[in-house]
Amino acid sequence: MKVIVEVVIEIDNKITDIFYKEAGESKLPVIILNAFGDEGIKVWEECQRLNTKDFILVSVSISETDWNDNMTPWEAPPLYKNDGKYLGYADKYLRFLGKEIIPVSRDYIKTNFHKKIEYLGIAGYSLGGLFALYAGYKTDIFKRIVSASGSLWYPNLAEYIKENKISKNIDKIYFSLGNKEAMSKHRILKTVKEKTISAYEHLNKNINAIFEENEGNHFKNTALRTAKGIKWILE
Repeated sequence: MKVIVEVVIEIDNKITDIFYKEAGESKLPVIILNAFGDEGIKVWEECQRLNTKDFILVSVSISETDWNDNMTPWEAPPLYKNDGKYLGYADKYLRFLGKEIIPVSRDYIKTNFHKKIEYLGIAGYSLGGLFALYAGYKTDIFKRIVSASGSLWYPNLAEYIKENKISKNIDKIYFSLGNKEAMSKHRILKTVKEKTISAYEHLNKNINAIFEENEGNHFKNTALRTAKGIKWILE
């Protein structure tokens, strides 16, 4: 029976969980998941139920306070009048990932699991899915991307995707949405399907990409939807 290990590391006040299932390979893919609260363990459990290929999950827990700002690429007005605006700290957070989270996680994996990293992938749900895709434009460290129910409605993102070049290292991208997400009455949120399909079609010209539609609204089966994306990029 394979042993499943969960390690909790605190890095600069960010709780990082490393999930590992004992495997014989000397190299394993490592997927970075920016998770809202404790979503990481739920995604890992769904991955095991889906019988994904062996990999290591590094889940960074983002607090509710930081989520809207760390996951967004630039400032944008609030969707609703009583909300705060999006501050757009994604570049700053991405530097933190590259300089702190990933090096510490890599050293821990090498020292304690005796594994080398085959490649790095990045995954996220909602604004986390937006961040995962944006990260592919801003750095060359990732090879595969999961944007599960990604917030691709974000202002000016569609233009950014078409006017800039994604990293040449990216070889697989998974997009998904719930089939009721575009039924929102909000003038911005209801564009999410149109903009997600547009991003998929644009990037699928040169990259192996897929768009999958799931049952339900934005809040249904969030961990399962993320896990389905991870399973696909690992294949």
